[in-house]
Amino acid sequence: MRIADKLARKQTFSFEIFPPKGDLPLETAKRAAGEMAADAPDWISVTYSAGGSGNSANTVPIAAAIERDLGVTALAHLTCLGSSKADVDAFVSSLEASGVENVLALRGDRAPGREAVDFTHASDLIEHLRETAPGLSIGAACYPEGHVESPSDEADFAALYKKQEAGADYLVSQLFFDNEDFYRFRESCARHRVKLPIVAGIMPFTSVKQIQRMAFTCGASIPAKVVKRLVLAGDDPAVQAQAGIEYACEQLRDLAANGVDGLHVYSMNKPAIAHAAHAALVDCGYLEA
Repeated sequence: MRIADKLARKQTFSFEIFPPKGDLPLETAKRAAGEMAADAPDWISVTYSAGGSGNSANTVPIAAAIERDLGVTALAHLTCLGSSKADVDAFVSSLEASGVENVLALRGDRAPGREAVDFTHASDLIEHLRETAPGLSIGAACYPEGHVESPSDEADFAALYKKQEAGADYLVSQLFFDNEDFYRFRESCARHRVKLPIVAGIMPFTSVKQIQRMAFTCGASIPAKVVKRLVLAGDDPAVQAQAGIEYACEQLRDLAANGVDGLHVYSMNKPAIAHAAHAALVDCGYLEA
């Protein structure tokens, strides 16, 4: 089912997984998706070579398995930096042949040797997809604290508006750790004529090292209340990870209470994170048991 249609009818709940890297078997991701499917998400998204990891060849098989074997809507990520129109068309053809009709259209991370070929921005990709694959439901990324490469807030919202006008159906946000940042962003979208549904993306922090990396690569600020949680967790990795899950669940409950269009959990292929998020949202009444 098209995600745009789901968002038109209800507040959604979804997960993200990433294909295994290197020689890890596809069954790793498929097994994680299978466990998450027990929580009846509206969709499960599958990343596309995030950070240049070279795992994009696994995106279609995993997305197809989610649709075919699990009966859950799949959202396939598609990055365009370094890809030609022929590359994109071939990827979309393989998706459509597998019964997948949802794409998250992204520029992709910059990396050595990955230069623009036919697409410079995500909006270029969205425009091409809308023209060549009209049956697709197209999502786009948004950044509550601004894109790390954006020179100003105005430039950031201009880019979002361009994605909307190119044909995006909805937005999925980058992670954030302070819900007030999301609420301010949502209000600013309305002022800048960005009217698309906005799905809030939440990723639990699992360690000091991980949260430092996310702050640098994603531009996400780390609130004092998060630092305090990590300090209280001490040096035990398991306690740090549990503190991150608990904090994320608090974020999710607050977002649910404030009428978001949808909630998307960056689960890092860990079903326990997905299950905890689902339980928190059942507890607050956002989801049915």
